[in-house]
Amino acid sequence: MTLAVFFGIWTRRIVILACLLFLFSCQANNQPTNNQVQVKVARVVSGQSLEVLGMAEQPNLISQVRLIGLDAPDMRQRPWGDEAKRRLEALIGGAEQIVTLEFDLEAKDKIGRTLAYVLKDQLLLNEELVKQGYVLFVARSPNHKYDQRLERAQQWARIMGLGIWQLEKPMRLTPNEFRHQNR
Repeated sequence: MTLAVFFGIWTRRIVILACLLFLFSCQANNQPTNNQVQVKVARVVSGQSLEVLGMAEQPNLISQVRLIGLDAPDMRQRPWGDEAKRRLEALIGGAEQIVTLEFDLEAKDKIGRTLAYVLKDQLLLNEELVKQGYVLFVARSPNHKYDQRLERAQQWARIMGLGIWQLEKPMRLTPNEFRHQNR
């Protein structure tokens, strides 16, 4: 690779990065709404799902939660599945931590898990996982509240070559493709 090509690639990345930073800074700050609930994390199951306490009338009842807008690598999809799970655990701070679940239009997925955006100390964890390159953003109707933020976060991760997008060792199959090939 010539020096001119190298600088051309980095110049384009810097320009795109500057545009993304501008778009992120223009994003409205979302205030808490009535469709939120605070729960205690029992455990992180994967890079896209949790078990929580405190959603039902019985405070010790465990509920399954799937993060909206994400498709995390399968746990057998090494090393990506394990890394996504560990990163979500780190963002939450471990079991027994309090997080806020924010709901969109559709409350449950087809297997009965609660669908939610997860916030910890005002940080949207769904977005942070995508932005750091641990999971893919996948829009799923009708839950589109944060689609623009998640799409921008994925663009950021791709441009920066983070996580599953790294140039040296990228994830070759999407989680969906991997699950279909490894049934």
